[in-house]
Amino acid sequence: MAKIPLPERGQPLDLTYINSLADAVNTLYNQVSVSTSNYASIDTTSQDKINLKTSEIGLVAGRVEVYNNATVTVAQEKDFSYNFTNNFKYAPIVTATPVNVGNTPAGKNVSVILKNVTTSRVEGVVRFGSAGDLSLWVNLIIVGVPN
Repeated sequence: MAKIPLPERGQPLDLTYINSLADAVNTLYNQVSVSTSNYASIDTTSQDKINLKTSEIGLVAGRVEVYNNATVTVAQEKDFSYNFTNNFKYAPIVTATPVNVGNTPAGKNVSVILKNVTTSRVEGVVRFGSAGDLSLWVNLIIVGVPN
C-alpha cells in the first residue's frame, strides 16, 4: 500500500487527492476485512462466552522471575504474582509456563499452579519436584475482555 502524501497547508483538495485517500481506505479495509477468522471466543466467569473481534481482545504477555541462581529442595514451593497494567472486565484466561533458564536438572521438574486470577492480578505457586540449583521464570499469556 502506497503512503499518501500529506497536503500542503492551504492546498486545495482536488479529485486526485480524494481518490488517493479512498483507494488507501479501501485497501486497508480489504487487508483487515471482517470474517469469522478475525473473531475470538473468550470464556468468562460471569457469562458463558463472549465473541469479540481479535482487535478488541485484551492480551498481556508477561514474565515473572521466580528464582535466580537459587538452591531448592524437593516439594519446596515458591509463590509468585503478576499485576496487569490494564484491567479486564472479567477474570481473564491465563496460561503459565515454567522456563528453565539455566537448563538445570532441578529446573526440569517443576509444576506451576495458578491459585487466583482477578481482573488485575494473577497469583500462583511453583512446586519443585527435584532438589538442586536453578534459575526459573514463569511466562504468562493473559487473554480477556478489556474493561
